[in-house]
Amino acid sequence: MNRRDFTRLSALSMAATQLRSIPALGQSSHGKIGFAVIGLGVIAKAFMEQIATSQTAEVVAFVTGDAAKGQAWAQKYNVPNAKIYSYDTMSEMRGNPAIQAVYVATPNGLHMRDTLAAAKAGKHVLCEKPMANTPDECRTMIAACKVANVKLMIAYRMQYEPLYLKAKEMIAAGVVGKIATIEGGFGFDSKPGVWRLTRKLAGGGPIVDVGIYPLNAIRFLLGEEPVHVTASTSTTDTTSGRFNEVEESMVWTMKMASGAMAACTTSYGANIPGLLKIHGEKGMLDFGDNAYGNGDIHLTGKGSAQIDERAPHGEYQLRLEAEHLVDCIRNNTPPRSPGEEGLRDQVLFAELYGAAARA
Repeated sequence: MNRRDFTRLSALSMAATQLRSIPALGQSSHGKIGFAVIGLGVIAKAFMEQIATSQTAEVVAFVTGDAAKGQAWAQKYNVPNAKIYSYDTMSEMRGNPAIQAVYVATPNGLHMRDTLAAAKAGKHVLCEKPMANTPDECRTMIAACKVANVKLMIAYRMQYEPLYLKAKEMIAAGVVGKIATIEGGFGFDSKPGVWRLTRKLAGGGPIVDVGIYPLNAIRFLLGEEPVHVTASTSTTDTTSGRFNEVEESMVWTMKMASGAMAACTTSYGANIPGLLKIHGEKGMLDFGDNAYGNGDIHLTGKGSAQIDERAPHGEYQLRLEAEHLVDCIRNNTPPRSPGEEGLRDQVLFAELYGAAARA
């Protein structure tokens, strides 16, 4: 962290001194850590389905602007005693010892609001990615959680995928040799009218929603940061109105600290299968055409990187990341993907958009 970031973070910490420290909280009657789910959308639905099989985490409350929907979810997902909060009553969570953590699953532009409310209520935070809309919002979230003495973890689910962890170990052990190039891509044909096409809620175009997968995966697997980036954006659909506020597509490159070059693409205008290929002097690793799937990933290797393994069919990564936060809460250890990880990607987004503007 440079001097400017340190000064800004210190100022934000001082501004957040009204936040109280987390109170002593017990576990639920089942010995599990209780979560409140904030925002009842598509990703929250997946979270509910996966956490149902967890032995250490459970959902005990919902935060929604539609109380009837909260009650319907409580019934659908067999949470009969779930407490339903509105966005205006989240402060009341402080008095509910059954809630030790929250899962923030609202649109990107609301992540800071909901994280600050959870921290003020003394609850640990598992926040969906991207972390927020801007680097300064990320810094505010980090500062607030530190002052409140709660953990802040960003939901980079691929960092908890066993095959990704195996690939990371192989790369660190030099199995593929010195890495030369990486190919990455992810995209889909977005429907009009969805929140992710509104800049205020999304914070950007496809790079922050789906391009973040190859961007973060490359940083995570190589364990190093880009030292130079280039980028270009384009919108070919200029008539439907879908892309009045965000770009349709972006291509970018990253020169990593080791000299490895990554070339990536993302789009809201075309279905791009998840792609991640890592080429080294001794071999290569290929995550197949579902590289960022929630299960059913096929990792193969060539050359010295002899591997042919498929993740179990089914979805489980959201459960694994929730259980990781549970372990961090119980053992008072830092998360593998803390707020600083989300901040780093936001800084890279800003650099990419700056490079695209200059292109």
